[in-house]
Amino acid sequence: MTDLPNSGFEELTIEDFLAAVVAGELTSVELVRWYLSQIESKDDSGPALHSVVTINPQALDEAAQRDAFFASTGCLIGPLHGVPVLVKDQAESAGIRTTFGSELFATYVPGRDATLIAKLRDFGAVLLAKTSMCDFAAGWFSSSSITDHTKNPYSLEHEAGGSSAGTAAGVAANFGMVGIGEDTGGSVRVPASFNNLFGLRVTTGLISRTGFSPLVHFQDTPGPIGRTVSDVASLLDAVVGFDPDDPMTVAATIDPPEDGYSDALAVCPPIDHWRIGVLETAFGSDANPDAAPVNRVIRSAIANLGDLGVPTVEALEITELSRWLVDTAGYVQHSKSDITRFLADRPDAPVSSFMEIYDSGNFHPLNDLFHAIAHGPETVDDVDYVGIRKRQKAFQDLLLESFSRHDLDFLVYPTVQVTTPLRFELAALKYDCLTFPTNTVIAAQAGLPALTVPVGFTETGLAIGMELLGALHTEAAMLQFAYAWEQATPYRRAPSL
Repeated sequence: MTDLPNSGFEELTIEDFLAAVVAGELTSVELVRWYLSQIESKDDSGPALHSVVTINPQALDEAAQRDAFFASTGCLIGPLHGVPVLVKDQAESAGIRTTFGSELFATYVPGRDATLIAKLRDFGAVLLAKTSMCDFAAGWFSSSSITDHTKNPYSLEHEAGGSSAGTAAGVAANFGMVGIGEDTGGSVRVPASFNNLFGLRVTTGLISRTGFSPLVHFQDTPGPIGRTVSDVASLLDAVVGFDPDDPMTVAATIDPPEDGYSDALAVCPPIDHWRIGVLETAFGSDANPDAAPVNRVIRSAIANLGDLGVPTVEALEITELSRWLVDTAGYVQHSKSDITRFLADRPDAPVSSFMEIYDSGNFHPLNDLFHAIAHGPETVDDVDYVGIRKRQKAFQDLLLESFSRHDLDFLVYPTVQVTTPLRFELAALKYDCLTFPTNTVIAAQAGLPALTVPVGFTETGLAIGMELLGALHTEAAMLQFAYAWEQATPYRRAPSL
């Protein structure tokens, strides 16, 4: 018999689910029904996480189609056969409303799927639900005019993080098996780290952005979020690839893993095969009561790696890191024109420009980045664009030089320098978007891939993530390293809801 979870299907992995399907012990319909019951009892009521915006009304029908195919052929449709997936409501979905986190889009129903959703369906996945996000992904938290805040399942008074808040909270709470987020400056990795999950930002262009609302087009990328490394790898295999409607996806044709990301885990080198560098500049001050607990968990995890034989170079520094991050940021300069271009291409959308949204006042009042974007340029001239891109390339070169100088595979540091805020702290304006101390912008603005890995909890039970930063197209190696570490020291635990 397949080793299924004792408590319903809590913490079920893709591998165990497919084994149960093949063994005749479980169907996709049974699993979808269980997840829907979890959403009803814990997202809509009870703890009321508010992670789901819209349930796919055809989810059970899609699951039944997968089951019927297997019953008649004895074959799986694909590597995600019948797997229920949560998708951030930033991706357009044919026949299912897509809100982009905005109440203005409460009745907007696209006519076609985003390329990524079409790929998921081709691999056999079931689109279970669309998940919460802040208005047009413009922030680090879940502040949404359509769903308000998404609670953190590990501590209901705290933030789930954003902007892929609902995907992370939903996957952590077992409302779906795996999830898709989107990451411009860290919107996959921030909520994944706050929810004890793995979250991957890929080399930009590895995954199509067609059908996703943009924020900064040359930084935007969807990304997988999961409870295990193997689940993240399986989801990544489904969504990578060239898309003629997204020229940046030429990146997906450059040096892809020969047999895919999942198969790379089967030939995973031992954990002491890799060499890491600790980026000391990215740690917050121990004098900061919000940073000190993070530092303790991260330093304990690094010590654990040393105990496992991982060669480590300590106390690496980047001179004037904060200046680099300011000089390579393009959110204020690019977001208005990128969002406007996206909306103008959709004649059925209720508004056709960012300024229509802003002038209507229909966005969450805590989304302070909206004000900065509104005061940014209508269009970006070539000089400003080239200037930002040149500075980003120089920043990338600086980081890669550190890899070469110290013979490193990865740099590591806290995913976010501080613990996830309490919601009342956000209401009191403790943080604003442009100064929130998240290290996820390092990878995003340097154009490099990064993976947040769960490494434990604070004394008060808040989840902490550590980020691995790699060179271009090192996603397979990062997943291998994380997989070896996960097998040696599993840090994942389900929340008690």
